Amino acid sequence: MNGSRGGRLDADPMGTGFATTVRSGPMRSITVVHDAAPLSPGLDTAMSRALLLRVSEGALGETFRLHLPGRVMAFGKRDVISPGYSKAVAATRSMGFAAVERLAGGRAAVFHEGTLAFSWSVPSDDPRRGIHDRFRELSGLLVRAFERLGVASSVGELPGEYCPGEYSIHAGGRKVMGVGQRLARHAAHIGGVIVVSDGRLVRNALLPVYDALGLEWDPATAGSLQDVDPSITLQRTAAAVLDTLAENAELIPGSLDSETLALAGSIEHEHVSPG
Repeated sequence: MNGSRGGRLDADPMGTGFATTVRSGPMRSITVVHDAAPLSPGLDTAMSRALLLRVSEGALGETFRLHLPGRVMAFGKRDVISPGYSKAVAATRSMGFAAVERLAGGRAAVFHEGTLAFSWSVPSDDPRRGIHDRFRELSGLLVRAFERLGVASSVGELPGEYCPGEYSIHAGGRKVMGVGQRLARHAAHIGGVIVVSDGRLVRNALLPVYDALGLEWDPATAGSLQDVDPSITLQRTAAAVLDTLAENAELIPGSLDSETLALAGSIEHEHVSPG
């Protein structure tokens, strides 16, 4: 894909404080959607799925959604079929977290008010062929974004980490980003969570849930960017992510259109854990 510039957005609902900048680099247009306030947990997951489906059918172009979640425990498909799933859901709710069935990824993961969630829907004629390329692109992008914040990080699975993955990112010896991928007919969704603050809340929330699911892990591997630098904020992290994304793309401010909202509403119930 050839072109001549990349740039940032003018819209700023998260208060990141960025202004439009034009840089050299290949032209790739990506619509960026910000959710300035958390949606209901089931609708949040359904929204990312709706964007994937709309991109797959060609109704939308490549879309990067960056949003602020509420307190959510997102369970993977293997968790849902586990004998301890009902107990894990009960433990989740007893701690004040909502329980949802996630769109992509492996085992239970935590979202809370100190995290940033992302959902990248990418059109592809044959999405299966680019699975690892997309993972590498996303993880590389976030490593560079964290460098902008002064945080050195690495890609790879830490021994004993929660929701283990080859493309997790760790900093200061602790996991700070997890990512998963889901495919549609003509698109792929790469989604996950960046833990900006309060890694202790992640650890405390996962302890009874992983115990119920019979999963072994090392709580010391779960952390946040603030463990490395306490001055890092959600706003600075969001700006760093978008700055880095803009290195090789033209970012276009977007919003959730009525068709996508309606589709998300119609499938919301499919992502709310029962009980």
